[in-house]
Amino acid sequence: MEIVMRLLACFIALLLGFQGTGWAQQKGIPGKDVPPMSMEQQMPSTIWFSKPLPELKGVVSWKTLSEVTPVKQKDRYVPQYSKGIAALDQKEVKLQGFMMPLDMGDKQKRFLLVAMPPTCAYCLPGGPDQLVEVQAKTPVKYGFEPVVVSGKFAVLKDDPMGLYYRLTDAVAQ
Repeated sequence: MEIVMRLLACFIALLLGFQGTGWAQQKGIPGKDVPPMSMEQQMPSTIWFSKPLPELKGVVSWKTLSEVTPVKQKDRYVPQYSKGIAALDQKEVKLQGFMMPLDMGDKQKRFLLVAMPPTCAYCLPGGPDQLVEVQAKTPVKYGFEPVVVSGKFAVLKDDPMGLYYRLTDAVAQ
């Protein structure tokens, strides 16, 4: 009898949890209109062993890529880029970061380059100013160490996936 009562209590708790989730989706969650944080704003909340990569000569830094301000337009936020970032649009650049695979396999032709090492396979390690979609000319071997890639840099105005940057025709150094 005690087991049945415990199972019933767990079942009721699950039902209440699902009901609360539905209510949150219907009513909205307070703070949902808060814009994403920049790299500097997120620094105190990063995991203790995740330090920014050192800046390399000739490589666009993540600090530069974080010079974005979310601006509210109607019912959503859109990125407003600094002049320094806008000047990089459609230029050949070098970037340094950690690979986050988007497909299965040890070689990746399309992946995310991220500012901090990924600590969870299901979580993004930063905001959109810390991610660059990379489309490589030839597949790049995945590893846990930082990589330097070069290619044509695009500053995205209204990407449906919420990305700010893309690097095409990329080559690993």
